[in-house]
Amino acid sequence: MIVCPNCNHANPDGAVQCEACYTPLPVSIACPSCGTTVQADASFCGQCGYHLKSVSAPMLSTPESSLPDPLESPEPIVPEPLVQPDPILLPTQAERIPEAAAIQPPVLATQLQQSFARLLNLQTSTVVEIPPGLTVVHIGKPNDQIPPDIDVSGFPNSEIVSRIHADIRVEGETYYIEDVGSSNGTYINNSPLPMGNRHRLRPGDRISLGKGDKISFLFQT
Repeated sequence: MIVCPNCNHANPDGAVQCEACYTPLPVSIACPSCGTTVQADASFCGQCGYHLKSVSAPMLSTPESSLPDPLESPEPIVPEPLVQPDPILLPTQAERIPEAAAIQPPVLATQLQQSFARLLNLQTSTVVEIPPGLTVVHIGKPNDQIPPDIDVSGFPNSEIVSRIHADIRVEGETYYIEDVGSSNGTYINNSPLPMGNRHRLRPGDRISLGKGDKISFLFQT
């Protein structure tokens, strides 16, 4: 029998609701040990004490028809083949030569540049070029010992200039001047240049041959 949990009325086995109060009755099962009818939610059989929670799965299992369908394996995704771009055809070396030759500018011959120095006579504004290619340039007037490379005999007041007066020495692109024993001396920017001493010439230096600044030159490059 099944006892109603609401009014404790004893109902016959298999009843689904109480005959007295119409309360839904709990589902009952037979104890697998002694066969006594017990409620399905009971943990132990009231007759023999059997542990009902250990009942094998087939007695409590859901009918096979109610089981959900197994998940179907998705179809494998096949990647689409990569589309290869058309190869870029590069011109061969033989084809590039005419094009490169047309772009390149004509090659111009490199001209060697060489600096030149000169002396500007301040009394007459006459320009005297310092001879290129010489490492020692003699300044003076014509004589029998050392012919001057720069002859100042034609300038006014040249009588104060010694025949062997001064030398300009060239070292690379640097110019030096020294007095070589003149009678009236050599002056650089109005300062006397001791005999044997060298002075490095710079553009704008004033060179005076003799005292009184009567014959003077401006060094230029």
